[in-house]
Order: sequence, then structure tokens, then C-alpha cells
Amino acid sequence: MPRYQEQLAGAVRHFWKTRSDQAKRQGGRTGIKDYGNRGAITGGGHMDGFCRVIRDGLVKSGIPAHSIYTKDKRELPGFFRPQKQWDLAVVFARQLVAVIEVKSQVGSFGNNFNNRTEEAIGNATDLWTAYREGAFAPSPRPWLGYLMLLEDSTGSQKPIGVSEPHFKVFEEFRGTSYSRRYELLLLKLVRERLYDSACLVLSSERDGPQGRYAEPCEELTFERFVTALTAHAGACATLAGMKDENHE
Repeated sequence: MPRYQEQLAGAVRHFWKTRSDQAKRQGGRTGIKDYGNRGAITGGGHMDGFCRVIRDGLVKSGIPAHSIYTKDKRELPGFFRPQKQWDLAVVFARQLVAVIEVKSQVGSFGNNFNNRTEEAIGNATDLWTAYREGAFAPSPRPWLGYLMLLEDSTGSQKPIGVSEPHFKVFEEFRGTSYSRRYELLLLKLVRERLYDSACLVLSSERDGPQGRYAEPCEELTFERFVTALTAHAGACATLAGMKDENHE
């Protein structure tokens, strides 16, 4: 059994339970149906389970819990903008160790896929340019990760056509579903070295509350994602400790 299988199942359960609870509370306050799942989205906290598992792995690697920011103090300077509030930031011994985006998408696949793509590329480009310009000095190169939980449904799995009024799209996009497009996106983000690692988890509204999920790509598993992160964090913690010892 993979090390993080049980923890990941718990994070998936938390995601669906939180969405359901928030939607019910929103509906109770307004007395009307909250169209488009807006109540479940605006309530926040549905990805907290994933952040907790990641935080626990970081603590085990030697990073103090107080150096892991998931609720506040997550702002980091950018190059094309003053700052961005990331979903999880690790700042230890005055150095930027890791930065992670933790995202989800339930429904509205056509409306949101391009937005998520542009955000992921733009955020990484902004961070790495800021790093190049010394915004995080004296930090070594930080670890950048992207985690996506995608609803496993007919809407995310059915093939989608493309429009080619002037030029042909790349062949790998033909006849693909939004699930496959997310997989291609995350693979390309990693292979182009915009992110150090990425993770794609699929879960349905029917089975997700029982903690059931799927990982469609071996290169994008949660196990691989957290293992790479904690290896980097552990090395940073060790180096910080050695530095303290040398100054005693």
C-alpha cells in the first residue's frame, strides 16, 4: 500500500463533505438554491485536508510546523505584480523552501480549464522571474508544486472538439476530455520545468464522500508529489541545522 493512500482518502472525504456542508449552509441562509455550486466554492476550506497531509509530511521531514503557512502570511513577492497569495508556503530559517498551489474543479469544465491553464503558467513564470531577480535571496531555488482535484464525471470524461479556423492544434489534444487535458497540462508544466512536481486526483461526487479517488497518470500521483517535496524540504532542514551548528 502506498504510504499516503489512507491520508489521501481522508483528504478526499473532507473535500466532498466540506463542499456539501457549505452548500447546505448557503442555501439555508438565502432560502434559494445556490446555482453553479457557488456556496460550496465561496465557503473555502474544502482543500484543507490536502494541505494537512502535505504539512504533516513536511513536519516529518524536519520543517517546523510554524514555518508552514496555509492560513495566513502566504503572500510572496512577484515580478510582474507586487505579490501573490499562494495556497501553501514554506519559509524556514529566513529562506523560501517550497510553494504550492492546491486547486479543485467541480463542474463548469469548459469555463474554467483555460483560466486554470493561464493561472498556472502565469503564476510560475512570475515566481521564477522574481527568484531570478533576487526577491527571495538568500534562498536557494525553492520547490514549486501544483495539485489539482478534478471531479470525475461525464462532463470531465467525454471527448471535446477543438476549433481550428486558421491553424491546426497539436495532435495530442484531438478528441481529448477535460480530464486528459488537465493531465497533459500538468505533465507539460513539469517537463517544461515550470513546476517541480504536479499531482492530479480524480474523484466523483457519488464515491468521493467515501474517500474514493483515482490517479490516472503514474507521473502525477500524490505519493510521488509528496515524496519529492519532503525530500527537498528535508535537505533544506538538514542544511539549516548544519549552518546553525557551524555558528555555535
